Amino acid sequence: MFIDTHVHLNADQYEDDVEEVIQRALDANVEKMVVVGFDTKTIEKAMELIERYPFIYGVIGWHPVDAIDCTDRDLQWIKELAAHPKIVGIGEMGLDYHWDKSPKDIQQELFRKQIQLAKEVNLPIIIHNRDATGDVVRILQEESASEVGGIMHCYGGSVETAKQCIDMNFLISLGGPVTFKNARMPKEVAKEIPLKYLLIETDAPYLAPHPYRGKRNEPAYVPLVAEEVARLKEISVEQVARQTTENAIHLFGIQ
Repeated sequence: MFIDTHVHLNADQYEDDVEEVIQRALDANVEKMVVVGFDTKTIEKAMELIERYPFIYGVIGWHPVDAIDCTDRDLQWIKELAAHPKIVGIGEMGLDYHWDKSPKDIQQELFRKQIQLAKEVNLPIIIHNRDATGDVVRILQEESASEVGGIMHCYGGSVETAKQCIDMNFLISLGGPVTFKNARMPKEVAKEIPLKYLLIETDAPYLAPHPYRGKRNEPAYVPLVAEEVARLKEISVEQVARQTTENAIHLFGIQ
């Protein structure tokens, strides 16, 4: 059994065929999926999906790229929705210095507010980090994010930074890029970081693994991520599936 710990089935790319996409995932032994909502529209859709499918869970928060659009009312709404028994995390939150829609200071302020919110509702946090590693790690430390822990989503950083995050009670989640030929750092992380600290995800519809790179990703492809991790660690795919599933169930408190 596999769990896709980060998928956007609430994205417009699935508007016409979400049921078929979900069925293909189930056929590929992806028995649970965690759908991430990161703005008003995608949060509303995530809530619909967790109500409709017993094996789909939700994570809700506000994406750093759109930090400038987030109001205190939005945060209060997220806090209220977090009481739903199938909401298992807060995010994706963090910092994104690649796109310049939201100024860095606004991103950092929202990041801190969402960490505090997660601590209030006692849920793990899901971190989006792009070109901002130093500030992400510093803010996690300053806000005592280790109290709730969480996931470094679609991790692309160094082994050293991964170990720093593990020390703060975070799991390291690998996605499609670990299968790319030129992805040196994710491959090193897959080799060096013990399996008990790893998760697998798709981030679908983005970042499809080889051989689907450049096409629309979907949760049925998460076994391809597991296969590459198994190859790099020189263990069986079954071991990767079993341990990453256990890790996810424990972190999210899924029955």
